[in-house]
Amino acid sequence: MVDNKSLTPRQIVAELDKYIVGQHDAKRNVAIALRNRWRRMNASAEMRNEIIPNNILMIGATGVGKTEIARRLARIADAPFIKVEASKFTEVGYVGRDVEGMVRDLAEQSVNMVKLRKKEEVKEKAAQAVEEIILDALIPPLHKTGFVIPQNGDNENQTTLSGDGELNERTRQVFREKIRNGELENRKIEIDIKQNNMPGVGMIGAGMMDEMSMMNLQEMLSGMMPKKNKKRKLTIAEARKVLLEEEAAKLIDMDEVKEEALRKAEDAGIIFIDEIDKIASGGKKGGGGGPDVSREGVQRDLLPIVEGSAVNTKHGVVNTDHILFIAAGAFHVSKPSDLIPELQGRFPIRVELNSLAKDDFIRILKEPKNALTKQYHALFEAEGFQVQFDEDAIDEIAQTAFDINAEVENIGARRLHTVMSKLLNEFLFDVPDGISPGKPIEVTTLLVKTKLKDLVKNKALSEYIL
Repeated sequence: MVDNKSLTPRQIVAELDKYIVGQHDAKRNVAIALRNRWRRMNASAEMRNEIIPNNILMIGATGVGKTEIARRLARIADAPFIKVEASKFTEVGYVGRDVEGMVRDLAEQSVNMVKLRKKEEVKEKAAQAVEEIILDALIPPLHKTGFVIPQNGDNENQTTLSGDGELNERTRQVFREKIRNGELENRKIEIDIKQNNMPGVGMIGAGMMDEMSMMNLQEMLSGMMPKKNKKRKLTIAEARKVLLEEEAAKLIDMDEVKEEALRKAEDAGIIFIDEIDKIASGGKKGGGGGPDVSREGVQRDLLPIVEGSAVNTKHGVVNTDHILFIAAGAFHVSKPSDLIPELQGRFPIRVELNSLAKDDFIRILKEPKNALTKQYHALFEAEGFQVQFDEDAIDEIAQTAFDINAEVENIGARRLHTVMSKLLNEFLFDVPDGISPGKPIEVTTLLVKTKLKDLVKNKALSEYIL
């Protein structure tokens, strides 16, 4: 497996090809943007801070793969990724500081990623500690119950166990083996669990405080309230999950996690701003009031974040200078030039994604690792059934989805979900107790036409329904 951090653009495109059909230009541009991050980190210290990312604006109808490209890119890069809808900033009650929330969410995502990795690193050590806690709950060691009392400075007495002590140790060893073999998973034990006794913070007039101040106040109050232990009776399986979290948290240095997470967010973070066309003016003439003013206000609030600014988060300050911003929109009503010039200039790379044709739908149904036909194979296999798709049936499914998109509303590949659901939902309902086991479900052209005739008929009528 190639190290994700040193993937070449060609290798990145190959990884994206496993999940996304077509859109070669978009894949090439995001691959170059990702590789440029590696290049920047390997540039001289003098130039490192001068190299800024080339943010990308994706233009294309819904359902053609814009979000999926950005999301898969973040997974390939093992980078914190946040998706926000630009249109939410035009809602009633919007305050300019809200745009900083996307950076705070990115920092939170980054902390969670680093914490998860650190937990994996200490998992084995934490598991050993958990085993001891479970064992102590089942068979308490004698010295903890006062039977063996070591004398101060008397090493001989400390290491010598009575006959009861030896029996206790042998019993503990037997139970240790049973715990490791999973023989006692349903046995209930009583354990101590740490809990924070701080109630939810709520204040009259809290609207006067901004989001950051409220978070700081909650964290301060949380730190002041003492943490108490609460006894709970759980099965060993449940207790292991709870205790593993607690013990792993004890072994992790959270200050180190936060420092690494903030660096990761700044150097590798990706923020995907969807529906950016909804905050463009739409080519209407300015009037001095109305929704266009609100949209332009949102653009001006977004501008400093995209340009590069310092944002306070509860984990520390995040500089957005080197975060990669990918914006996307259909731009049916408006066009990219309707955005304010300053914001346009911050998205120098523009990529137009192609609308999906019937052949693309056929490939989407068959080729990607997460292809819809493969997803349905997995769903039916879970019930012990097989489903088989004829080539002609896949062609018919693709043609139906394409026709509905062309005549009603083009929602891209998402239309395939509608069509496949209509086609197979009845089988999914009946499979657990309706069809005899072992008999494969064959999806043929005749079956597709029969099941989807109502969908096609409704499509033909839809333009006459208000």
